[in-house]
Amino acid sequence: MKKYVAVWGAMFFCVICLSLYLMLETLNTSPGRYNDMTAESLLNFERKIDGIERDIKHNEEIIREIKGAIKEVSKDDHESMGKLQDIVGSQNKKLQENFDQLKRLRNEEVAKKEHNQNNVIEFDPINVKSGKQDKTVVERGFPVLRKPVSISQAMCSWSEEPTKKAEIQMEEVFESLPFDNPDGGAWKQGWQVTYEQNRWNAGNKLRVFVVPHSHTDPGWVKTYDRYYEDQTRHIFDNMLEKLEKYPKFRFMYAEMSFFHIWWNEISEDKRRRVKKLIEEKRFEIITGGWVMNDEANTHYFAMLDQLLEGHQWLDGTLGVKPSAGWAIDPFGHTPTMAYLLRRSGFNNMLIQRVHYAIKKYLAKNSNLEFMWRQNWDRYGNTDMFCHLMPFYSYDIPHTCGPEPATCCQFDFRRLPGSSYSCPWRQAPQEITDNNVKDRANMIIDQWKKKATLYRTNTVFIPLGDDFRYDKADEWDKQYVNYQKLFDYINSNSQLGVEAYFGTLSDYFNSIYEEKNVKPGLHPNGIPTLSGDFYTYADKDDHYWSGYFTSRPFQKNLNRVMESHLRAAEIIYSMATTLSRRQGDSKNFPASMFMEMMIEARRNLGLFQHHDGITGTAKDFVVVDYGNRLLKSLKAMKEVIKECALYLSIDDKSKYALDQADPLYDVDEQRSAHDALPEKSVISLGKIGDSTPRSVMFYNSLAYSREQVVKIYVTHPHVIVKDNEGNTIQTQVEPFWNEPGDISTEKFKVSFRVTVPALGIVRYTVTRVNDFANTQNSISSVLIFNSDDDGKIKSPPFSVEKTKGSDVTLENSHMKAMFSGSTGLLKSILTKDDDKTHDTRIEFIKYGTKVHSGDRSGAYLFLPDGPAKPYVDDNPPIVTVIQGPIVSEVHVYMDLITHVVRLYNSSGIDGVSLDMQNIVDITSTMNTEVAVRIRTDVNNKDGEFYTDLNGFQIQRRKTYEKLTLQGNVYPMPTMGFIEDEHKRFSILSANSLGFANLKTGMVDVFLDRRLNQDDSRGLGQGVIDSKQTPSRFRLLLETRSGGKYNKKQTSALPSLLGHQTSLHLIHPLYVIPSRQKHSSSFPSQTSLSPMKTELPCDVHLLNLRTMQYRDDGPQRLQPKNSAALFFHRLGVDCGFPNKGLMCKAATGEVILSGLFSDFRTDIAQQVSLTLMYEEKDIDTTELLDLEPMEISSYVVTLQ
Repeated sequence: MKKYVAVWGAMFFCVICLSLYLMLETLNTSPGRYNDMTAESLLNFERKIDGIERDIKHNEEIIREIKGAIKEVSKDDHESMGKLQDIVGSQNKKLQENFDQLKRLRNEEVAKKEHNQNNVIEFDPINVKSGKQDKTVVERGFPVLRKPVSISQAMCSWSEEPTKKAEIQMEEVFESLPFDNPDGGAWKQGWQVTYEQNRWNAGNKLRVFVVPHSHTDPGWVKTYDRYYEDQTRHIFDNMLEKLEKYPKFRFMYAEMSFFHIWWNEISEDKRRRVKKLIEEKRFEIITGGWVMNDEANTHYFAMLDQLLEGHQWLDGTLGVKPSAGWAIDPFGHTPTMAYLLRRSGFNNMLIQRVHYAIKKYLAKNSNLEFMWRQNWDRYGNTDMFCHLMPFYSYDIPHTCGPEPATCCQFDFRRLPGSSYSCPWRQAPQEITDNNVKDRANMIIDQWKKKATLYRTNTVFIPLGDDFRYDKADEWDKQYVNYQKLFDYINSNSQLGVEAYFGTLSDYFNSIYEEKNVKPGLHPNGIPTLSGDFYTYADKDDHYWSGYFTSRPFQKNLNRVMESHLRAAEIIYSMATTLSRRQGDSKNFPASMFMEMMIEARRNLGLFQHHDGITGTAKDFVVVDYGNRLLKSLKAMKEVIKECALYLSIDDKSKYALDQADPLYDVDEQRSAHDALPEKSVISLGKIGDSTPRSVMFYNSLAYSREQVVKIYVTHPHVIVKDNEGNTIQTQVEPFWNEPGDISTEKFKVSFRVTVPALGIVRYTVTRVNDFANTQNSISSVLIFNSDDDGKIKSPPFSVEKTKGSDVTLENSHMKAMFSGSTGLLKSILTKDDDKTHDTRIEFIKYGTKVHSGDRSGAYLFLPDGPAKPYVDDNPPIVTVIQGPIVSEVHVYMDLITHVVRLYNSSGIDGVSLDMQNIVDITSTMNTEVAVRIRTDVNNKDGEFYTDLNGFQIQRRKTYEKLTLQGNVYPMPTMGFIEDEHKRFSILSANSLGFANLKTGMVDVFLDRRLNQDDSRGLGQGVIDSKQTPSRFRLLLETRSGGKYNKKQTSALPSLLGHQTSLHLIHPLYVIPSRQKHSSSFPSQTSLSPMKTELPCDVHLLNLRTMQYRDDGPQRLQPKNSAALFFHRLGVDCGFPNKGLMCKAATGEVILSGLFSDFRTDIAQQVSLTLMYEEKDIDTTELLDLEPMEISSYVVTLQ
């Protein structure tokens, strides 16, 4: 009985304390007091309610646990248990009453907010004042931006905490290097390497691993399919035959995009033999991603996704888990890749393409192997063992040692009579008993010289190149001749060398063994290094900064496809889970959509290849990539559309996929992979047709969002209603067929929508009589610099042509001033501090070097000098569109259409300027175009920041000792400059080149057209230019707290910067209905699937349905589990945030509390690519995610 009393007493004490607490809170926040609350008090009140609700949920869990515990401890004492259960039930009832009271308060709070907002958002008629001295100003009321979201003190403390400093910091290396290029002799970019003759001997041998490999590009000068048919298939066929023939031979391979095709073609017997070679460690799969991805232009979502696709295929099909990374051809290297591999369970990695001066610097100090540490790492737990190859290339002449003329003689495919030869005119010789001694001494000399550049007695000697070993005789020649050398060397111990064929893991494991440390740990004597390896130069001033911008149309298409894939993955996971619960698995085409998504994952992964997204492939290969992306983009739009319909339809049994005549349309159509998208237009019928047309909005982010959206309709007089039937304020603006020509059949309608986290809302749009809806505003239109004066009559618009002065667009946060003559932004006034900030937009252009030889091409940027202003012969036509929802300035130049928008929104789209450009340089030759923004930010010492893969921020510095092209860096998602008081950020929808050549000035490269090859193997220029869109957000922030630390090697975006970038990359998905079904739609309800939205600093990176093994009969059947990825964003707390709807930035998540309609009862924490199970997770426990880390889980969805 004492046991029962103890349990009862503890329980009763907890519940009574909670009840008293809730009563006090209720008294302190009674409705009477609530009516007089200020806006700040309202915010505090909301936070209190959130806290109480969390406490209630927590205590509900405690009560459930107490009930369970009581049942266990007193199964035989029914009388005592009955009393305890009565008490628990009574207290539970009180909890529910308190919860109901909180719910009433919440409703009153919402009503109060709506009342306040309605009092604010009453727009006055638009008054346009135009004259020589007057500025054009829009005068009206504005929506109030949402109040700031709090950031946890733990995050703010972490952000100001010093990082664990690495021994080698790349910023300091850049600072110290002269970046000169003296002739080093045989090793042109190095020096004459020597070594002590007695350094290695019979008692201290140098261990040499000669590692055969073949680098196979899935698209470059041939298409992916053609490369497979012509070469790659034969490499695999030869590999199986020759490794079985030569037991001492080894081979390693990286790209699963090719390997999976071959695997699907071969017999079960061959599959068994391949597995045997892997088990015997004679054939090693390295990295194992879908491709060897580019590391400059790629976003970390796509980098991880292609790794995930490769690893899941490998693990499921062959049971293989790679442990070594291999990146010999990406044009520069990012620490993001090191992080992804490390968190995927890898122990080590290898890289190759690094600036020749940096290679020389590291080699001089034997620092070519290092523990690569993330800049933001506070504790040193991201360190990744990395090997940097020391010489010019990864081909055989540049890998055995510092003297390529000698090394080339040991590439036995180049024996006399072969189609390959040595350019140094010293041919290889077959190894015979007569020459083996001399040839062995020759190659040993190179191996020992190379070994002096490292700190261990193990040396790595790659034996391969692009598409090598596709001919059977190469396997024979390389094996037979090298084995003769090995036999001689290994039988003569006085040479101080032992040599073998090996793999990459053999090499690394030898080092771990030599250092007496477990694989993955820090070998003694290996230094730590932080930073990245951009911008790459292979010789002289040949900086590979051109490919940051080459083929920007495809870079944009890639990012659009990427966001659609992520959105489709998430909504598909929810829809398939619900279909299982509803018993509608036959009704919902889960397998069909799964097949579409598998193909989309692989097509996106394929384009991450270092000659895909880089824009460095031949024209017809670019077309092949583009067609694959477009096919999958269309498929993902279908998946999103149909899953949204299925999730929102009330009676799931009435759902049916009708591909020929669907209920809803996609948001836009693309006629070709290189065509600009055309928006779908909602047909509103003829006069008198009052049937509402539906349009759904899907939010793929795990936070609610409020923003302005734009739909296209056939009539300007409309009424838009939300999902509750409330009439929404709208603004109609003209659709321009071309400058000066307004369409009479297509109109744009803008309005504000609010969509819950991962949610779907349905609005309706209906045609009404002319001017019947007083909440539908007709935009005013001004045209500057037109050839003629007067008005354009295009009802319902009144279009005035004028030569007026400057223009001001305004919302509650800012005023943006534009030049009346050029239409370009001049300054921004922030209303919080009433300060005007110079923010001048202009456009510039570069040519290429004029002399023969070294000129810009797909890879290289070799300009003809500083940029020249881009100015047309005649002033541009400027169109100003103004209204209560959005105001825009359009500038029409010969090569560029430039648009800046200012939204009147209480969401975060009201805090920044939206800038969009469409560049068309198809009529030019050797031209590169960039947008330049001059600000009054005093970023001292030429310091600025760009992101690495959308994952982290790297501090940069502009150096006079580098050429102009050496000061250009990749910008996948954002770049910014800052001083003690403010930060100016440009957030990009896709990757482009970025520079900060002068204080306060940022350049973003938009497009490039080059008429010649730059001698890097492509064999052509970049002349397939398209009309290319680019979209940005311009964000000006004033520092209000925190520490401005310009010495910190890494920086962090603000919370507003993070969220603005996420909104830009992951827009709301618009799903318009088709006209013929407008009157016969099934009943639909808006979807709000998240029970608890994620905190502001946690990004739902993906929710990816798991696939059965790819070569099995269930490959298209979705599992009831999904891979769940969270990224805890690192935040600079020094900048205020506004407009956010997400929860306080705490980094805290409870898996079981995420979703309303399905459970996540079973979860395992796993490595990033799901290869390794780390631990089981109690889904009811609080997960406190670490800043900057990506956390991955496999969850069962029920």
